Amino acid sequence: MSADLIIERGRRVIHMERDALADAEAHIDGAFADAVRMMARSRGRVIVAGVGKSGLVGRKIAATLTSTGTPATFLHPVESVHGDLGIVSSDDVAILISKSGETAELMPLLEQLKRLGVRTVAITALRESTLARHCDVALDGSVREEACPHDLAPTTSTTVALALGDALAVALLQEKNFRREDFARLHPGGALGRQLLTRVSDVMVSDDLPLLPPDASMRDAVVHLAKRRGIALVTDGTRRLAGVITTGDLTRLMEGTSDIWSIPAASVMTREPKTAVGDELGSAVVFRMQKHGVVAMPVLDGGGHVIGVVHLHDLMRAGVA
Repeated sequence: MSADLIIERGRRVIHMERDALADAEAHIDGAFADAVRMMARSRGRVIVAGVGKSGLVGRKIAATLTSTGTPATFLHPVESVHGDLGIVSSDDVAILISKSGETAELMPLLEQLKRLGVRTVAITALRESTLARHCDVALDGSVREEACPHDLAPTTSTTVALALGDALAVALLQEKNFRREDFARLHPGGALGRQLLTRVSDVMVSDDLPLLPPDASMRDAVVHLAKRRGIALVTDGTRRLAGVITTGDLTRLMEGTSDIWSIPAASVMTREPKTAVGDELGSAVVFRMQKHGVVAMPVLDGGGHVIGVVHLHDLMRAGVA
């Protein structure tokens, strides 16, 4: 078999799944909004169930919901009628996944959920199926055909079901006003946790700051630039920031004149520098530093007074950058 034919077959699968996702986007309607509001108003958790490939998709949907602020768990339909139904309460919402909507193992669970008063959401390709007709809300997971050449192995249908689960989770987190800080609390470990939890105040330098009075000379500024990693801050007697001098300012000044020592620092400083505040996320400051090409920023309080300096190198060492 030629490489070109193998490549073409791979592209065909991606093409079919892309088209299936476009159809799924077009099929999202009021039922989707009903499902999101139902879960947002629930006082319980979300129970996700499915069999086979649908079950694997269901596990991922449950994990995504849990990590975005909605407690969820996967419940295997067969195990549910052999004791595991004990985790379900009437305050829960259940998402049941089945392409055909007629999966035999899912029907006893659906019956028990209805008996308990659990509200139900179906993800199915057939809107007239038993599952769709008996759930409170039915989401359209239909596809034209599977990418499998025999139209048998779940491929496009599982891609659509997974995408609908992601869409529910993201719409739900926005409906519940789930913030970056909330996400960070659920992901405290590793690089992601550091990026989301580290604030400027955690890494800024607050002692022996490179402060200059407005009447300082460039000689004084150069001393600070050499000792404080390339930044000097011009402030008044109350530490209110007037401007910033960097090594870049010094380089440009020296290119224009050789006698720089007596030049007033105030005539060289940048009067509207980029600044940070102590309680903002370090990752946001890294973004601004990279965008504007700076390696250090003064940190100000609400009144514009200097409380510290934050350096890109310190943010990188903290694992933020």
